[in-house]
Amino acid sequence: MKQIQMTTNPSFSLISTKKVIQMSDVWSSYDSKNFALEGINLSIDRGTIYSIVGQSGSGKSTLLKLMNGMMVPGKGIIKIDYVTPDMNNKKFKTMMHTIGYIPQSLGLIKNITVLDNILIGALPRLNKIQSLLKKFPENEVKEAKRILQLVGLTGKENRKVYMISGGEKRRVAIARALMQKPTILLADEIVSELDHVTAHEIMDLIIDVQKRTNLTAIMVHHDMQLALEYANRVAVIKDGKKILEIGVEGDNIVDFQTGDMTTEEIMEMYSDDPKK
Repeated sequence: MKQIQMTTNPSFSLISTKKVIQMSDVWSSYDSKNFALEGINLSIDRGTIYSIVGQSGSGKSTLLKLMNGMMVPGKGIIKIDYVTPDMNNKKFKTMMHTIGYIPQSLGLIKNITVLDNILIGALPRLNKIQSLLKKFPENEVKEAKRILQLVGLTGKENRKVYMISGGEKRRVAIARALMQKPTILLADEIVSELDHVTAHEIMDLIIDVQKRTNLTAIMVHHDMQLALEYANRVAVIKDGKKILEIGVEGDNIVDFQTGDMTTEEIMEMYSDDPKK
């Protein structure tokens, strides 16, 4: 039998995983007494849109905080490209800039311009002096203006953030995250409180960027219909537990994880009032 020999010094520089985010039996608590999340298992494919749907207080935002290292689980394992998300983990610190995070509050600085807010996303690439003085190289300014155009804010670069609309603020937050050159985007209710048309415009923008860059986007929503329209998979969270995982394939809703509630019950719960 012919044997295949491996070289003693293979040229492989890394192992790539299709599952960019993996969680196994994750439990999390804010006070070490009451659990915000219980026994969460999920895996997210690279280059996909993954939505997390649930009512307020169900644990959706906590999931994103665990993914970007703002919190660590009390129990269980989380891996982002084989790295544990933890601010004290040196390997994770070196890759933090590849995770774009948009909180519910958007995190914008209201008294500076749209362009200056977007440029904040480039700070991890600056040296200490440049970062301290907020002195951005010309190539970074050029890139910020390109992204500004991409998100539909041409002509708004010199406006203070407090002067623009809610939908425009969300575009600025997306642009700032894209300025980081992320491979993963975490967005916490990025279209909440927006009208139907504006919400779809923002989601269309994210989908367009995702297709251009093979971005992995994990998005928290209240609106099940919106989540199913845009996401490859939708996880439903209730009382800290993942009770269902579904997706759309053609004209069918596919059940990837059967829980205590039927798909019809989940749809009925969220379709009547997206802001519930």
